[in-house]
Amino acid sequence: MQIQWFPGHMHKARKEMAKVLPGVDVIIEVLDARIPYSSENPMLAELRGDKPVLRLLNKADLADPALTQIWVSELEVDSGSRALPTRMDDPACLKQITAICRELAPHREDDFRPVRTMITGIPNVGKSTLINKLAGRTIAKTGNEPAVTKTQQTIRLEDGIALLDTPGVLWPNVENPNSGYRLAMTGAIRDTALDHADVAYFAAAWFRDHHPDLLCGRYELESLPDEELAILEAIGRRRGCLGGGGLVDLDKVAKVILTDYRSGNLGALTLESPQDKAQELQLVEQRRIEKELKKQQRAEQRKKKKR
Repeated sequence: MQIQWFPGHMHKARKEMAKVLPGVDVIIEVLDARIPYSSENPMLAELRGDKPVLRLLNKADLADPALTQIWVSELEVDSGSRALPTRMDDPACLKQITAICRELAPHREDDFRPVRTMITGIPNVGKSTLINKLAGRTIAKTGNEPAVTKTQQTIRLEDGIALLDTPGVLWPNVENPNSGYRLAMTGAIRDTALDHADVAYFAAAWFRDHHPDLLCGRYELESLPDEELAILEAIGRRRGCLGGGGLVDLDKVAKVILTDYRSGNLGALTLESPQDKAQELQLVEQRRIEKELKKQQRAEQRKKKKR
């Protein structure tokens, strides 16, 4: 699944982020703990340079705790990078965020000025809710739809942190098809911009390969079929997702599965590992090389025709 979803306000946000970054002490990037690789914005890596970054693995209560710790170690390999699992119902965790920001900007302790932070993340990752928790009051607009925040705003926290909020930003083209599906599964992409049934095929295959018992338990299936379509039809019949002629309505059953996954009804699950990241980065690079070779071949063919 290749996603190209780049609303105008996101293009504007990227330009504004590039403009303000030189004056920022610490970047706070909010990731989805279920998809740390797929929710990490490559545009930010380009803009960041050597700026210190704190990566928050948000919604950690919906992710596999063991894999979350593995991801923390993976993300802290880079110099100037810290990682912290977060959940909105843990006050101690919120205190750690501001403490780590001060550690990453020790020079601010000397001049007694606030640590200037910029918080960013993909849509629907929980960024606005996090800001409200840190501020202790409702400042940022929240919602269960992606792309709620449209403009930048600066929030002053009581413990010497100045927090610059930015709109949730997806990059122009998600090259890794698996990442596209994972972003869709977790709700980072507006539902009106995707094909539910297509995403459900990916979800069915993932559960079949990793946690077939969870689908069987949740939807009261004696066993899980091998084919994705058969899995969706079996769940659809159990849940009454039927359309004309008694056929399973794939759109309806897809929404059932996606809602159950996003809410945690199917368990605390992480969709990717650091090993997946390494393998898929290689595949993406290979596709780039092949695409460039084809581009060069077409250019050569055009030259020959002109001769």
